[in-house]
Amino acid sequence: MKTVFMGTPDFATETLKALYESGHEIALVVTQPDKPVGRSKELVAPPVKQEAQKLGLKVAQPKKISNPDFTKQIKDINPDVIVVVAYGQILKKEFLDIPRYGCVNVHASLLPLYRGAAPIQWAVINGDEYSGVTTMLMGEGVDTGDILLSEKVKLNPKETGGSLFERLSTVGAKLLIETLSGLEEGSITPVPQDESRATHVGMLSKKMGLIDFNEPAEVIERLIRGLDPWPGAYTFIDGKKLTVWDADVFEKNLTKDDVGVIISAEKDGLCVQCKDSILKINELQLEGKKRMSAGDFLNGKKLAPGDKLG
Repeated sequence: MKTVFMGTPDFATETLKALYESGHEIALVVTQPDKPVGRSKELVAPPVKQEAQKLGLKVAQPKKISNPDFTKQIKDINPDVIVVVAYGQILKKEFLDIPRYGCVNVHASLLPLYRGAAPIQWAVINGDEYSGVTTMLMGEGVDTGDILLSEKVKLNPKETGGSLFERLSTVGAKLLIETLSGLEEGSITPVPQDESRATHVGMLSKKMGLIDFNEPAEVIERLIRGLDPWPGAYTFIDGKKLTVWDADVFEKNLTKDDVGVIISAEKDGLCVQCKDSILKINELQLEGKKRMSAGDFLNGKKLAPGDKLG
């Protein structure tokens, strides 16, 4: 098939590589404009652009996808299909109607669950047993199009947002190739989504990483895993930010101490009172320092039962 590929972040690069290796013609790769990063405000290319350049593919970075001149450029290419993976702009009907087989989106959830941004992280935060990837024909709504194929993935007990991201990007790449073959052969029948089961999730923010020890330890532990590697779950100690990277739930040794109070500070972990159980912190990072085990942290920071986080 002659394709136009549209994507921006790391998650989309695996699908781009799979599309390239499958032998489909990639007439154009469309991604977001380069963005200034850091104090120097140096322009950095999106991961998809970087990958496309490695593969020797032509790249376009329109500020607005709805630009009439750009829409004409895509019409002139006359693609069989447009593949969209976390591109970052809304496509209007005129654009969606261009390709013969439509615009095929690779979405990292089992639609109609988790429409919108950050479905991978929310699956971990909410404690779901399964996540997955869905390919769909794009419509004018956000993630509302007819389902083509889907594949379920069981979450591991210590799954993080980062580890699930890696797993689903591989699954999504494979599923996209299967989807294109099915469309070309006429073996796939699009299935409308069940609107009664639809759920929506929003974007992640740094603020949502603030740990509330009034929550059960189980909820906090999932938040820690879901926000790893970004933005990270955190609390404060002596006015400094303390990011927590790994923890376990202890549903024992409950005390009458206030939430956030340190129950024990041992080499094998830092135990903190939560709403109805104990959170044992295994790995953390003090502001301005490197990530380390609780034991190494306690070698340099003396804490004792009764001290408080938050």
